[in-house]
Amino acid sequence: MSKIKKSYFCSNFEIMEKKKKSLLNKITPDEALEILTRLAKKNPRILKDIEKEAEQLLKKIDFQEIVDEVYAVLNGLDVEELWERSGSHRDGYSSPEDQAVEMMEEALEPYNEEVIRYLDLGMHKEAEIYCMGVLKGIYRYDQESKSDSTNWFVDIPAECSGYLLDVWKQKTTDRCDLEEMDHFIKTECGRWSDWALRK
Repeated sequence: MSKIKKSYFCSNFEIMEKKKKSLLNKITPDEALEILTRLAKKNPRILKDIEKEAEQLLKKIDFQEIVDEVYAVLNGLDVEELWERSGSHRDGYSSPEDQAVEMMEEALEPYNEEVIRYLDLGMHKEAEIYCMGVLKGIYRYDQESKSDSTNWFVDIPAECSGYLLDVWKQKTTDRCDLEEMDHFIKTECGRWSDWALRK
C-alpha cells in the first residue's frame, strides 16, 4: 500500500471512530435502553452480561450520600411555596398544615420508590441500606435543620419515616435484617426509638 493510500485509509478510519464515539455520547437514555433490549434479544450471552453489569451498578449504594441528599432536599423545602399552595383555590380550601404534609411526601417519594424497587428486585440488603440512609437523612433534618420552613413541618418527618419503615418491614421477612434495623434506629435515630421500635 502506498504512503498516500495508507494515510488516506488511516484518516478515514479515525474519522469513522470519532463519529462512533460522538454517536454513543449523543443517544438518549430511551434510545440506549432500546439498543440494549435489541442486543439482549439477539444474544442470551449479552443478556447475562447486561444483567450482571446492572446488578453491580445497583449494588453501589453510598449510605452517606443518601443521607446528605435527603437532608438537602428537605432542607430546601420553601416556605414561600407552602404559602402559595395554601388557602382558597378553585378546588376548595387547603390548609398550610395539609400542604406541608403533601410537600414533604412529594419530596421523599423518589426515595421511597427506590427502596421499594430494591425490594421488588429481591435485593434486600441493598434495600435495607438505602432505607437506613433515607431514615437518617429525615432524622438529621428533624433534629438539625435551621430552615425557616421547619416550624411548619413539625412531626411530619417522623410520620414520613414511619410510613417508609412500615413499607420496608411489610416486605422484609429476614429476622436478621429486622434486628439490624432496630439497632440502627436505637443508635442513629435515638429520639424516634420509642415509637419506631413498636412498629
